[in-house]
Amino acid sequence: MNGFTAALLVWTLISPSGGGHGGRGELWPTHVACRNEDLEVFYQSCDPLQDFGFSIDECSRKLKPKLSIRFGIILREDIQELFLDVQFSTKGSSILNFSYPICEDDLPKFSFCGRRKGEQVYYAGPVDNAGFEVPEGEHQVLLKLYNENGSTVACANVTVICS
Repeated sequence: MNGFTAALLVWTLISPSGGGHGGRGELWPTHVACRNEDLEVFYQSCDPLQDFGFSIDECSRKLKPKLSIRFGIILREDIQELFLDVQFSTKGSSILNFSYPICEDDLPKFSFCGRRKGEQVYYAGPVDNAGFEVPEGEHQVLLKLYNENGSTVACANVTVICS
């Protein structure tokens, strides 16, 4: 494949009006992060230009303080610093909002801190969690990862159904 063909292929896949997702009202597919008999967690990327992979290894209504996850993405932005905003709501009412620093200049918590645009991030391992029981019902969670410039690295609309 020559350089022009490769460039055309990449442009087609990421262009909002091309063959990629995100243009003209198209939505990314819904992915299942975990599912068992009393809990289902699924998500959809809310970034119009990029999807990503995420899963929870142990799907349980009682979340442990160390939650084992898998996450993969190709970066569209550098992540010298990386932050996570979480908005948890039920029946349209906000229950919990918090921000959490994942990568800071002087305190990189993960090996992917400092990665550059175009590099792949894959993380499989534990993340700290408050450890609580998911209440019954259907809940919405908005997750947004952003860098030191405020640029979106990843964004997800998550639905949690607990019976």
